Amino acid sequence: MSENKFPEYITFPRTFEKYRWYKPILVFIIGAIVYAVLQVLLLMIFNIAYDTNTITQLITGGYEALNSEVGSYIGYLSVAIFIPSLYIATKIVRDRPFSSYSSSRGGWNWKLFFKSLLIPLVVYIVYEIIHALIFGQKSANTLTPTFFLICLIIIPLQCIGEEYVMRGLIMQTFGSWFKIPVLAIVLQSIVFASMHPYSILGVIGVFIQGILLGFIAWRSNGLEASCALHSVNNLMSAYFVALGFEVSSSLITPYDFASTMIVSTISALALYYVGTKKGWFEEKTENLW
Repeated sequence: MSENKFPEYITFPRTFEKYRWYKPILVFIIGAIVYAVLQVLLLMIFNIAYDTNTITQLITGGYEALNSEVGSYIGYLSVAIFIPSLYIATKIVRDRPFSSYSSSRGGWNWKLFFKSLLIPLVVYIVYEIIHALIFGQKSANTLTPTFFLICLIIIPLQCIGEEYVMRGLIMQTFGSWFKIPVLAIVLQSIVFASMHPYSILGVIGVFIQGILLGFIAWRSNGLEASCALHSVNNLMSAYFVALGFEVSSSLITPYDFASTMIVSTISALALYYVGTKKGWFEEKTENLW
């Protein structure tokens, strides 16, 4: 990959004339307000179809709520609405274009996103098959065509929303403040880990995954590859939970920790190697999303 072809993604905000150090704080505050409104609307919509007690139990149940179909929908959509929240906040503050969160290559590149799905998908499928053969089925198969298709849409949106906030807004803000990309990657990963209510091993695992995702976003000068890696991880988890081969839990075992770290690291490094070798990260994007 050509090091100087594009501006560095992590410190990219500083290249905009209207950017000021305090404006990301305004974006965060306004985005949080918009998010709260959208979250209330989302829960109101689900309350139309499900009783209040059911919804309350699902949203207060930790990661165990993802073992149910409705809980999965609420959890994924609650993160997906980060996208419109950040978009509206950016339009209000007007410090830089929304496309600058996507990449420093000119915006969001769908072609790169879809290509970046392939390598981690192969790695995760191989792992999940081996895992299923060793441990067998843990619960009943509840996977339906409806669940499969809905997750195929909303889980990538959930992951993209999380990447825009964590590797976009937060990592780029730290990068613009301190001008040290590695420090920005570590700081955003600390924030990322703190937002996941796992046991201690789970939090450490999320921190390491945050480092990997931050590294991929940095070296690819955008979010498409990290979004793809994140999407494959969450899709495979959702499908294999529904198939009964895995169980979502806030308590992470040493085996879960070790296997997740191995698969995540292999996927990230393989994606970076192939993407760099094939020049995937060198194409300028004209799609200003």
